[in-house]
Amino acid sequence: MSRSSLYPEQQLQRRALAWALRLKVNPEKVVIERLPGKWGSCAPNGVVKFATDLAAMNDGFQDYVIVHELLHLRYRDHGKFFKAMMTAHVPDWREVEQELSNATTTRTLENRAVRREGSGPSKDES
Repeated sequence: MSRSSLYPEQQLQRRALAWALRLKVNPEKVVIERLPGKWGSCAPNGVVKFATDLAAMNDGFQDYVIVHELLHLRYRDHGKFFKAMMTAHVPDWREVEQELSNATTTRTLENRAVRREGSGPSKDES
């Protein structure tokens, strides 16, 4: 029997909300949707978005992306306070950031390959 009856995207959203409580931030909304070329985003209006395919990544990678985006609710840039909070909550974040860079490169190359097979950029990528 499965550990959870939730869909992976629901588990990801639940994980993000749990981190929001831990970080004492209050996102206006947490959205899981297709985000070509990125794993997450944080808008000035407090809406935090995560890519659907983040749900398939390991927990440590998810935590890095979630904490990174949620901290932008408090710190808009990647200055020393942002980095200190990343270190406090995701101690190996620099290693995970390298993994993120490699995974993003792979996703970008895969998206380009799919576009070449199709009839051009999708609506989301144009």
